[in-house]
Amino acid sequence: MIAIDEYIEFFEAEYLNSYVSSGGATVKFCVSRDGDEGGFLKQIGERAKRHGYQVVNVDAALAKVQMIEQVFFSIARQIDWHMLANRSARAAAAAAGYPVPNDSEDLSVATLSFYYAVDEKELNRDINRQLQKLIFRDYAMVQEFRIAMLRLCQYELQTGQVSDAERDSIDAWLTGTLRQISLLKTARIFRKIARHNARQMIFSLSRWLVLDGYAGLVILFDLRQFAKGRLTENLQPGEMTYSRSAIIDAYESLRQLVDNSDEFSNLAVIVLAGPGFLTDPSRGVSAYQALKLRIFDEVRDRRLDNPYAALVRIGASSDTDDGVLANLAWPER
Repeated sequence: MIAIDEYIEFFEAEYLNSYVSSGGATVKFCVSRDGDEGGFLKQIGERAKRHGYQVVNVDAALAKVQMIEQVFFSIARQIDWHMLANRSARAAAAAAGYPVPNDSEDLSVATLSFYYAVDEKELNRDINRQLQKLIFRDYAMVQEFRIAMLRLCQYELQTGQVSDAERDSIDAWLTGTLRQISLLKTARIFRKIARHNARQMIFSLSRWLVLDGYAGLVILFDLRQFAKGRLTENLQPGEMTYSRSAIIDAYESLRQLVDNSDEFSNLAVIVLAGPGFLTDPSRGVSAYQALKLRIFDEVRDRRLDNPYAALVRIGASSDTDDGVLANLAWPER
């Protein structure tokens, strides 16, 4: 078992400080011996923010984590999309040779054309050309995501290309509240975000954040809610409970993240689970062998954890006495 403070220091030095910010990606499963473990996820998030990452939390108690599209919607609701679009629009204006003067809040093409004494239509054409280069031709992001970000940036320029209603529809599309996809036909977006494309949307988001000056994206999953069954007492209003089949679906989504880690960049996923993740044959990782075989070490020391491994045990201290090992012994394969 690795002490929490030791693992946080290790993860910051080996992953946040260089590997992930340089374009790497990782998915880590951390099994806690008991309780909140001193706010492990909060501490990881604070360290990540210091290094310039966008940090989002996905709590299984509040989001249906067995559905990957709901995971993306939970993430999207924590992102300031308009701020990111504003940054990119400013970068495009600067790349076109018309930087926004004095960091003005007014980013409209009309104001820029007046300041630089150039034709408004020509200025708009130059900035749009840069937006095409910076966003639409960046094929590390999927097409629908690129179109949505392009429209948000165009809205920031206030040229009339994108209406308020269209911008609001894009916001609803990103957060899963859009009722009719037909509202986005004018934006050239024809599919809702669902199971078939939500994972690619997460990958695209990590790339988009890097373009906007972030070091990357850190997703903090809290799966300790899986230990609570439907008949658990003292559930808070709105708190989710999970059947065994829902838990297996969630493990399947996480397995896909592990398998596709070579397809994304600048992304770190930290999954915090309770001791039942290792010991419960019905609701733990043993219930879904495909994920278990991907994160368990073939060779391992029963008393020492490898911090580089995909699966580690964390606790308030690094005690390795028999009592601690009995609480979180590795199950036999």
